[in-house]
Amino acid sequence: MCNNCSYTIHNHQHHFGWDNSIVPVETVTPGTTIEFHCVDSSAGQLTADSTVADVGTLDFDKINPVNGPIYVEGAMPGDALKITIESFKPSGFGWTANIPGFGLLADQFPDPALTIWKYDPDTLEPALFGKEGRVPLKPFAGTIGNALGEDGLHSIVPPRRVGGNMDIRDLSAGTTLYLPVEVAGALFSVGDTHAAQGDGEVCGTAIESPMDTVMTIDLVKNANLKSPRFTTPGPVTRHLDSKGYEVTTGIGPDLMTASRDAVSGMIDFLSATRGLAAEDAYMLISTCGDLRISEIVDMPNCLVSFYFPRCVFE
Repeated sequence: MCNNCSYTIHNHQHHFGWDNSIVPVETVTPGTTIEFHCVDSSAGQLTADSTVADVGTLDFDKINPVNGPIYVEGAMPGDALKITIESFKPSGFGWTANIPGFGLLADQFPDPALTIWKYDPDTLEPALFGKEGRVPLKPFAGTIGNALGEDGLHSIVPPRRVGGNMDIRDLSAGTTLYLPVEVAGALFSVGDTHAAQGDGEVCGTAIESPMDTVMTIDLVKNANLKSPRFTTPGPVTRHLDSKGYEVTTGIGPDLMTASRDAVSGMIDFLSATRGLAAEDAYMLISTCGDLRISEIVDMPNCLVSFYFPRCVFE
C-alpha cells in the first residue's frame, strides 16, 4: 500500500489497445500520485507453472494490458504530461518467451520457447538463468503513454508519438518522462512491467513480470512536444558495467540487416562459449544485451554493435 498515493488503480482496471473513447477509471488533478497494480504482458496467461505449450495457445487479443486510462484535469492537445516515476514493487515472478512470428530473428526461430524466472523482489539480486547465468535486474514499465487523437482502436504493439509500447529500460525509478497530449484529459495508461530488459528487446520479450508502480502525474501547458522525451536521475548501465562486455557487430548498408547480423553473431558466440542452445541464448540476450548504433554516417555502410554484459557469467 502506498501511503503517499491519492489513488490505487487495481490490476483488473486495465484495457487492451489505445482508444480515446475508453471511459477513464479515475479523474485526477495535476500533481497527483497514483499506485498502479500492473499485470504482466500476457495478462496472466503465463504463470510460474506454465510450459512451452502455453506459449502456443496465447490469446493475442489479451496481450500487453495497460492500467487506466487516467483523465488529467486541464490537459489539452499541445500540452504534455510530466510523469515522475517514483518506485516499483516487483512480484518475484517473470517469464521470457520466443513467440513464433515475433522478434528480430523470427525467421530463424520459428518454434516457441519459454523461460520462467524467480527472483527476490526485496533485494533484486540478479536472477538465475540456467545453472550459471545471473541477469542483473532493473524494473521498469515497458508500455506507458497517452491516447491518440485519432478515433478508434489502435494496436498496443508499436510505440507511438504519444508513447505506448516504447520498451525503454531507462524508464525506471527516478526518471521523469514527458508525453505529448492529443486529447482532452490525456487519458494516460501504464503497464507491461519488466524486471529486466536489454536495449532492443531482441526476441520480443524481456523478463515480463507483474508489479506495482507509483507515479506522479503533472501537467506542462503548451509544451508542443512532437514525441516523448525523458530525463534520467543518473547513470543507466551501472548494474551491468562491472565486468565489461562481449561485443559482436553487424556491418552493411541496411540498419536492420546489420542489427540482425550483430544479434546472430552474439547467439553464435554464446552457443560456442557457453554451450547454450540457440533459442536459450536468444531469450537471454533479450533480457540483458544491448543493440547500439556505433556508426551511421560512413556511407555506404553502417555498423551496429551488440553488447553482452560479462557479469552475467562471471
